[in-house]
Amino acid sequence: MSVNDLPLMQALRGRLSWLDQRQRVIAENVANADTPGYSARDLRAPSDFARALQTAGGLQMARTTSTHMTQPNRGPGRFEARTTPDSETTLDGNSVVVEEQMLKMAESRLAYDAAISFYQKSMQMVRLAARPPGR
Repeated sequence: MSVNDLPLMQALRGRLSWLDQRQRVIAENVANADTPGYSARDLRAPSDFARALQTAGGLQMARTTSTHMTQPNRGPGRFEARTTPDSETTLDGNSVVVEEQMLKMAESRLAYDAAISFYQKSMQMVRLAARPPGR
């Protein structure tokens, strides 16, 4: 088993990939801040708890009553940008507010830094565990 096959590392890679794509979408929003009719977009946060349970050991979520919500099946690593108008829309139909985009960018950057730090600490622990005793 490779270190890259560990569920923790797969989850971290998925999170980093999502954050990278979100930064790209935000950068497109800022680049189109003066484009008439452009609507700001953002990525929906991945919240597939059922998939996380399955990769953590084959656990399955059960729907015990008909009043429970169902989760549509989505493919792994598929992120969809959705139009999310900011708080203002100009007369030319542009809904990008640069200040709000900068806040989203800073939020994504902090989350990216935290995920990278967690990845580095996890790799240090794996190296420590793989080291022969007494070294």
